[in-house]
Amino acid sequence: MGTILLVDDVKTVREQFAYDLKRKTNSELLTAENGREALQKLQEHDVDVIVLDLEMPMMDGLEMLEQLHKQGPGEIPVIVYTAAGNFQRCVRAVQLGAYNFFDKNEVSLEQLAQAVENALAHRLLFLENLALRRAARQDSPIIGASSATVKLQEQIRQVAEVPSNVLIFGESGTGKELVAREIHRNSPRSRNPFVALNCAAIPENLVESELFGFEKGAFSGAGRTTKGKFESANGGTLFLDEIGDMPISVQAKLLRVLQEGEVTRLGGESRIHKVDVRVVAATHRDLESAVETGAFRSDLFFRICTHLIDVPPLRDRLQDIDSLTVHFVERTCERFGRGVKKVNRETLQLLRTYDWHRNNIRELENIVERMIIQCPGEELLPEHVPADILGPNSQPDLNSGKTLQQLKEDAERNILEQALAANDWHISNTAKALGVANHSNLLKMMRRLQIKRPEK
Repeated sequence: MGTILLVDDVKTVREQFAYDLKRKTNSELLTAENGREALQKLQEHDVDVIVLDLEMPMMDGLEMLEQLHKQGPGEIPVIVYTAAGNFQRCVRAVQLGAYNFFDKNEVSLEQLAQAVENALAHRLLFLENLALRRAARQDSPIIGASSATVKLQEQIRQVAEVPSNVLIFGESGTGKELVAREIHRNSPRSRNPFVALNCAAIPENLVESELFGFEKGAFSGAGRTTKGKFESANGGTLFLDEIGDMPISVQAKLLRVLQEGEVTRLGGESRIHKVDVRVVAATHRDLESAVETGAFRSDLFFRICTHLIDVPPLRDRLQDIDSLTVHFVERTCERFGRGVKKVNRETLQLLRTYDWHRNNIRELENIVERMIIQCPGEELLPEHVPADILGPNSQPDLNSGKTLQQLKEDAERNILEQALAANDWHISNTAKALGVANHSNLLKMMRRLQIKRPEK
C-alpha cells in the first residue's frame, strides 16, 4: 500500500499505466501530464513513489529530477522510463537520484509493477529510519554524527555508569551543561535531582550560602532556614558550572564536602547534614595553569577531575552543522508556534563555510533564530542568512559612502559583537579572549561603538 504519482504527457499511456499499477500494487494512484503539474501534486499530497516519463514537452523528466534533487535527493524513489532509447539520459537520471529506469517499449507490466513494489518497500524503510533518527534525536540532545561528536557520546556513556566526579572542559557555548545533563540522565541517579549552579554568575559573598545553605538569622536578610544546592541535589547530581571562577576561600569548604559527604549550613555549624551527591563540574579555563598560579587548589582539582571530558568546539564539528541547523530550526519554529521551515542546501553550505573560530553552538542557534524571524516563506534561503556572520572575512562595502574611520568602526563592532556572543556576554572573559587589558577597557570600547547586550 502507498501512493504513486505517475507522470506522462500521453493521456492514453498515463491512464493505462495508472489503471494497471493500481490493480497490481493495490496503491492509490495520482497522475500528472508534465513536471510542473507533478511538482504541484507533490506539494498537495504525500507521495511514496514517482513513475516518470523522461520525454515531455513541458518540464521534462530530467528537469523535474533536478528540482527534486535540490529539495532532497533520495527521499522519494523515482522510477523513470523513456521511449527514445537514449541511454545517456537514463544515466543522467540515475545521477540525479532515480531509483530505477526502463525502456518504455520493452518493459512489461509485471516488471514495472515489481519495480514499484520494490520502491515502495524502499520508501517504507526510509520512513522507518527517519522515525528512528528522530526518536534518537529526541532521546539524546547531543546532535551530530561527526567523529568528535561520536567520541563525546561514547565518553558520556562510559562516565555515566560510574559514580565518580567529572570535570567537563570546553569553550563558552559548546554545550557543557548539556553534556552534564546527559551524564545525569544516563546514570543510576537519573530519577533524583539535577541541580545546577553557575559559580561565575553569583557574587563572591553569596557562593557559600548558595552551596551549603543557611540557618535563619545567620546573616542580615536570612529570614528563614534555606537548603543549599548540595542538600537540594541529595541523591542526584550537582552541576558546578565555571568552577574555575569559584573563590579560593570557598574551594576549601567544597573540598571538605566532597571528602566527607556532609555539609553544615551557615549559622548552623553544630548541625551536620549528610549528603550523597555526585559533582559534575565544568570550566572554560585552564585549571592546571590556575593550580600553578595558586588561583585553584590542587587537591580540589584532583578531586573533581576523576574523569575529564573535553567538549569539542563547533569548528571541530563542521560535519554536524547540517543536523544541528535542522534541529534548531525545528525547535525554534515550535517555540515560535510556526510551521517548521525547510533549509535550502545553499544556506547550509553558507553556514558550513562561516568562520567558527570564536563562535560555537550557542551562536549557531542564535543565527538560526534570526534567520527564522527574517524568513516570511517556508524555506530558509541564503538571503535570510545574517550578513554579519561572514565577520572579519567579509569585504567592506567600498561603495557605501562611509569614511575609512567608519569602515574601521564597523569591522571593530562586528568583531566585538561576535566575541561577546561567543562568551555569553561575559565582559571579563571576552576581554581575555580578545587580549584587551581589562574589562573596563572593553566597556569603554562598547560605549564608543554603541554596543549593547541584546534583550532576552
